[in-house]
Amino acid sequence: MIENRIRQARLAAGLTLAALGDKVGVSHTTIQKYEKGRLTPSSSQLLKLARACGVRTEYFFRTHTVDLLRPEFRKLSSFGKTAQEALKLKVLELVEKHVELLSAFPESPLLAFTPPSGLPNLISSLDEIENFSDLIRNQWQLGMNPIPHLIDTLEAIGLLIIEVHEDNPKFSGLAATARTEDGREFPVVAVSKLWPGDRQRFTLAHELGHLLLKGRLAEGLDEEKACDRFAGAFLAPQVAVIYLLGQQRQALEWKELYALKHEFGLSMAGWLQRAKQCGVINGETYLSLVKRFSARGWRKKEPGDPLQQEHPQLFAQLVYRALAEQYISDSKAAELLGIPMMRFHKERQLGVI
Repeated sequence: MIENRIRQARLAAGLTLAALGDKVGVSHTTIQKYEKGRLTPSSSQLLKLARACGVRTEYFFRTHTVDLLRPEFRKLSSFGKTAQEALKLKVLELVEKHVELLSAFPESPLLAFTPPSGLPNLISSLDEIENFSDLIRNQWQLGMNPIPHLIDTLEAIGLLIIEVHEDNPKFSGLAATARTEDGREFPVVAVSKLWPGDRQRFTLAHELGHLLLKGRLAEGLDEEKACDRFAGAFLAPQVAVIYLLGQQRQALEWKELYALKHEFGLSMAGWLQRAKQCGVINGETYLSLVKRFSARGWRKKEPGDPLQQEHPQLFAQLVYRALAEQYISDSKAAELLGIPMMRFHKERQLGVI
């Protein structure tokens, strides 16, 4: 087991055998022997390996293994296979922590994720996704108002939301199914910490689209475009778009798009798209606005204050719940949270020692 962990940690860190050897102070052949189980690293070498790969030493001894099935990436095409494999391993490392925590409970504290009932089995056009999204919002009792905290909402319906430290701007998010050794399955959505809140929210909604639209799209309908349409409709439903912008417009003001961005957590560019998709503006007006938007350099960075990022809260809450119920020890809680014991004790007492 430990040999596989060393290899996974190296690949997740994006290191070659030689590069890891240099960081640890051994030859690349020694690292190779570690990974093939022909040589067992000492405790001091394990500490060096952990530091070099950016993991805690406990990672090498974790017994809960997970497979990541059917991963769907939201990425640029230049985010290649090697980068994808490294990213999947980062996600797996975090999912394994979640699985280990959940396994400490006598019964799972999470709801099992299931798509809402009554959804259409076949979607033949992108326009049909508007009603599809409305059905989901209604089933989950979200109404047609802004979703204040999307991560909380998705965690409440049984999704594992993972924040990934990924410096490569070509990656935005991933949706997959995690399967444990005993056959349990969990839907997982991973999102990069690199992006501002509106980009994160769109990515989360896009990846939710992958989970809900899988197997429902007519032949020839592009899944990525369908998930983009779903993300926009889920964050800003058609009825809200028309109510707030009006049935038909000849122009839109930047300030109103900026205000709507901060109300609904959808970017200004996303609101331009929604205005066109919902028939508020025609294609010619849309292209004119997009050209002006791009000329101001706003496609790379939108003006004004960025939307604040959201962060998963459920995992930490469940750690303290398990601790209170004595399902896990203090040291296990600190390990799962990835913090030193002194910091754990301070945070546990809300900063009062």
